Amino acid sequence: MQALEELYQLYSPDIYRYLCGLTHDPVWAEDLLSETFLKAVRAFGRFEGRSSVKTWLFAIARNVWVDALRRKRPTLSFDDMLAGYLEQDMPDPRGLEEECDTRDLARRARLLLEDCKPNARTVLLMRAQGYSFAEIAQACGITENSARMLNFRTRNWLREQLNLEEGSMQ
Repeated sequence: MQALEELYQLYSPDIYRYLCGLTHDPVWAEDLLSETFLKAVRAFGRFEGRSSVKTWLFAIARNVWVDALRRKRPTLSFDDMLAGYLEQDMPDPRGLEEECDTRDLARRARLLLEDCKPNARTVLLMRAQGYSFAEIAQACGITENSARMLNFRTRNWLREQLNLEEGSMQ
C-alpha cells in the first residue's frame, strides 16, 4: 500500500495535467484521476513491467477517459452507428440497402474489420461512434493527420470490400 501511495504522490500531478488536457474540465479530470488510480490499484498485481510505471498509469488514464466518453455518448446501437457511418457520402447507398439491411451491413463490416490492423480498426470504429479526430489521435497515441488518413483509407477499403461482396452475391 505504501508503494501505491508513493506512486500517487509521484505521478498524480502529471496524470492530472494530462487528463485536464483531454477533458478541458478540471473537475472531470479529478474524477478521472481518482478512477485511474482505483483501476491501477486493482490491476497492480497484473503489471508486467513491459513499460515504465508512468507509461502504464498514463495508458490506464487514457482508457478511463475513453470509457467515460463512451458513457456520455447518445444511446444508439453500435451497429446502427457503424452502418450509418459507412453509408455516409456513398455515391449510391441504395445499392447496399437493396442487398441487405443496416444490421447485416454492420455485421459484414465488422467481420471485414477483423482483418484490419488494430490501429486502423480502432480509428474507424471510434470515428463511427462520433469521436473527433483529435480525440481519436489522443486515444491511439498518433497524430490527428494520421487518424484522418487511417480513417480515410480504412473506410474506402471497407466500402470496396462490401461492394465486392455485393457484386459476388448477384
